[in-house]
Amino acid sequence: MRAMQLALDGESDAEKAFFVADLSYVFRQHERWQKCLPGIEPFFAVKCNPDPYVLRLLAALGTGFDCASNGEISQVLRLGVDPSRIIYANPCKATSFIRGSAKSGVDMMTFDNTDELYKIARVHPGAKLVVRILTDDSKSLCRLGLKFGAPLVSVPALLAKAKELNLDVIGVSFHVGSGCYDSSAFADAVMRARAAFDMGKEAGYAFTLLDVGGGFEDGTFEATASILTDAISRYFPNREGLRIIAEPGRYYVSKAFSLATNIIARRAPPEPEKGSQDVEMDPEQPSVMYYINDGVYGAFNCILFDHQTPQPYVLSLSGSFHVPASVPLRASSVWGPTCDSIDCVCSITQLPESLQVGDWLAFDNMGAYTVCAASQFNGFEVSNVIYTTGGGAGAAEVRRALKMFVDEAVDV
Repeated sequence: MRAMQLALDGESDAEKAFFVADLSYVFRQHERWQKCLPGIEPFFAVKCNPDPYVLRLLAALGTGFDCASNGEISQVLRLGVDPSRIIYANPCKATSFIRGSAKSGVDMMTFDNTDELYKIARVHPGAKLVVRILTDDSKSLCRLGLKFGAPLVSVPALLAKAKELNLDVIGVSFHVGSGCYDSSAFADAVMRARAAFDMGKEAGYAFTLLDVGGGFEDGTFEATASILTDAISRYFPNREGLRIIAEPGRYYVSKAFSLATNIIARRAPPEPEKGSQDVEMDPEQPSVMYYINDGVYGAFNCILFDHQTPQPYVLSLSGSFHVPASVPLRASSVWGPTCDSIDCVCSITQLPESLQVGDWLAFDNMGAYTVCAASQFNGFEVSNVIYTTGGGAGAAEVRRALKMFVDEAVDV
């Protein structure tokens, strides 16, 4: 409402799109993790959403961090996080990045090929290495196995080379793919990890780490946790001296962020003249095009990169938050603000016939792989984030955790 008034007053970019982040949701997801997977340490995948307040909260809650670059490592270390709480989970790193992680004290890192071992031996011989194995990721939104992971058949040779180079391999990691929608994939991956552990023993290593990666989905989390727990119990019955970690990303943040966008333009067929016959509209084809002030080059890059299909709902209509259920709907399409024709947010959706320029549309579940990959193509700025701790469960705990984090940072 304030943005609408500022726009009327001539304020530049007053109607800019914005995120709302509910940090209490992140807290509740952490509690949920501890309840369902108490024996597995979460290392948040920074690439998913490197929001500073999300990272501060998770740091205060004691999570570890999965980093994929020197930039992410630096961002986490600046929070005061100990390097031992970071895994450099990128199997293919630039030599300068490996050298940088050594200087930062980040020793735990993944590998899946021989060339990586030679680089590490040259610039970070004291690294604690984790062999990344290939698993079945065919039931995931993003198939990481297309790029990373050593097939089991190649693991013995990799471990033999690591031994020859006098490198310390401490365990095994896998990733079933980002956004895994088949929980049974974790059971198969743990079975493969068991085989890799046995290969490590044959190579002269005594592995102490199992990294079960990411792929955790909010909607199937309890089912996944149950299958994963059973698989670990089956294939690792003796867990004495074994540390188990994971790399959840979207699980923590996807539903924590919503996006509010303003309708900046509208294209519709001309109103029929009085007395003329109404033209019958095809309900399966959008008859109105709405243009909003964020798109696929901004927050909605998740459509291109993360296979998401965000759906809008009306946030405000004619200056009111109340949208009567009786309002007639019309097939519509929603477009981003740039001059590129691929900038389509939603090819068809049902929206009120009375929706006009200046009204607002909202999108939920916008916390994962959105703002982190947004660009400023065409000169459009990345949408800002407004933070809240909500009014329900976890609000007080979030404020307390963040205050404690700030107090400890000041003491340091």
